[in-house]
Amino acid sequence: MKLEINDTYNRQLPADTNTNNSRRQVNMAAFSYVSPRMPTAPQLVHASAEVAQLLGITGEDMGSEDFLQVFSGSKVLPGTHPYAMCYGGHQFGNWAGQLGDGRAINLFEVHHHERQWAVQLKGSGATPYSRSADGLAVLRSSIREHLCSEAMAALGVPTTRSLSVMLTGDRVLRDMLYDGNAAYEPGAVVCRVSPSFIRFGNFEIFASRQDIPNLKKLTDYSIKQFFPSITPEGKAGYLSFFKAVCQRTVEMIVHWERVGFVHGVMNTDNMSILGLTIDYGPYGWLEGYDHHWTPNTTDRQHRRYRFGQQADIGLWNLYQLANAIYPLIEDIPAMEAILEEYRVDYATQYHAMMLAKVGLQMDRTEDIDLLESLEGLLQRTETDMTLFFRGLSKVKKDNVLEDGDAFLEPVAQAFYKPQELDEALRSDWRSWFVQYQDRLKHETLTDTERMLAMNAVNPKYVLRNYMAQLAIDAAEGGDFTVVEDLYQLLQAPYSEQPDQERWFAKRPEWARQKVGCSMLSCSS
Repeated sequence: MKLEINDTYNRQLPADTNTNNSRRQVNMAAFSYVSPRMPTAPQLVHASAEVAQLLGITGEDMGSEDFLQVFSGSKVLPGTHPYAMCYGGHQFGNWAGQLGDGRAINLFEVHHHERQWAVQLKGSGATPYSRSADGLAVLRSSIREHLCSEAMAALGVPTTRSLSVMLTGDRVLRDMLYDGNAAYEPGAVVCRVSPSFIRFGNFEIFASRQDIPNLKKLTDYSIKQFFPSITPEGKAGYLSFFKAVCQRTVEMIVHWERVGFVHGVMNTDNMSILGLTIDYGPYGWLEGYDHHWTPNTTDRQHRRYRFGQQADIGLWNLYQLANAIYPLIEDIPAMEAILEEYRVDYATQYHAMMLAKVGLQMDRTEDIDLLESLEGLLQRTETDMTLFFRGLSKVKKDNVLEDGDAFLEPVAQAFYKPQELDEALRSDWRSWFVQYQDRLKHETLTDTERMLAMNAVNPKYVLRNYMAQLAIDAAEGGDFTVVEDLYQLLQAPYSEQPDQERWFAKRPEWARQKVGCSMLSCSS
């Protein structure tokens, strides 16, 4: 296995001078050198051939002992120097101080086909930032991250990627629901791949310590490596950098909302400066369309990171990034103007996204009322988001709405409790469909063309929590075929895949309250 190693982060930024792997506060450094923990008996669960190709890894390489050793943490490539990043963050709205890579170790950076990739292992042992934790991961969370990273990429959502997930042969003690019932689970390591894993928190930690020289080094490095089109130096360049991060954050969150994804833990240490979905923990896809839903048990009371608040939290987090890099800019009006642009950009992009979801190309004044009415109706009874929008594409603009409920037939599969569609709600749905059909008549697309356009933005298959849990249950029993089956399914989420229709269905009732299928903890 030959990789073109091209490390930049650990060559251009300041290293921790203390090389002992002891839990501590790390000052005046962007990272600490640390080696992965040797697993007892590594075993490959699954690997992504597509991600391997991004790194220049061949199919033959993927079956080699070298692949198993390097990406399980058993072997460090000669000439590479693994490290853990130092960063801080706001968690659930409160400053948490130093956090850092507590269970992630960056192996190296790879340059292939004019693209740069950082490669890291999650679950490969303790680092100086692990605090009281063990730095390990379990199979269930590793499978969830691996499958979701690749599912999101196929959906067209900006995301970090996952090369592989491996069993370590070790048992890891975890209290999954934080209820005092800890148990040993199979340990695992997932190999994450991204252009960069730099977060808002990397800047926050330097700012919190008034380490302005290193704050400047980190910002200059980020601009040079990831925003090369930004040419002005000094204040103008830093403002352009901040604006670019804001724009990418908006685009990412609108994509989340398009497919019904809820991140679950939008702390500032989980926000990528590249606008990539990062750190897949207690995430989930909407089953019933509900702006108030969160998959995170830790967030159950206040629902800070609920589906309908993700855009506002993105802005709140960007304010924290603005505070962190302010010493480099010192221009509050200019920074506030960029943050205000975020609000405008989000409103514009969200509206355009929703128009696309309902198959409208032209933007007319009445569309605001049409979309707002739809979102209100979707929440009046439990309605599956994925099934509804996929079914909506089958509506014909010239069909006459006969008496009875036949007009609901294209979307009938989406209702979890059809008995809740009382006379008042059916009447309101009928009124909406009349309005929708009238609006479609102003469009130039044929019904078939509109269906194709809608099906290109409304996925048929998403990684529902119960699906991931089925893969986890099978894998914990030694059967990795369900992981592979779901991986293949989710590589083509917009395609019909007639032989996979069993996955195009509402969440089964048995999964409504099952652990791992409804809400999840941060250890999930």
